Formats: sequence, structure tokens, C-alpha cells
Amino acid sequence: MYRKINITLPEQTAYLVEQMIKKGNTSKFVEDAIEHLEKIRLRKQLKPGAVRRAERDLKFSQEWNELEDNAW
Repeated sequence: MYRKINITLPEQTAYLVEQMIKKGNTSKFVEDAIEHLEKIRLRKQLKPGAVRRAERDLKFSQEWNELEDNAW
């Protein structure tokens, strides 16, 4: 479902948008830009936890490898 909105941009920003897209594709351009920004925001939120877990996961992997090596 789509919803129509009106936005106002600074002249220079509007010009850049016009240069980047084909006429009639403004909605798709804005949708893609917002999705991209949302992905960046989510990565920034998830990164600290992933970094914290990386050390733990590496330790688990090393322990598992030792168990496998000893089993053979």
C-alpha cells in the first residue's frame, strides 16, 4: 500500500535528485534511499553486539576444534 506525501527540498538538493533519476521515478528513488539509510542505521546498532560475540564465538570454535582433534 502506498501513501502520497508532499515534501519540500532545498533547491540544490532537488536539482541533485533530478540529475540522479529519470522523470517519474522519484518515489522509487526516495524509497530506495530510505531503505538504504535504514540498513545503515541497523548495522550501526547491531555492530557492537556482533563485535562482543565474535570473541566468544572464536573461543567456542577453537574449543570445538580441540575436541575434534582429540577425538581422532
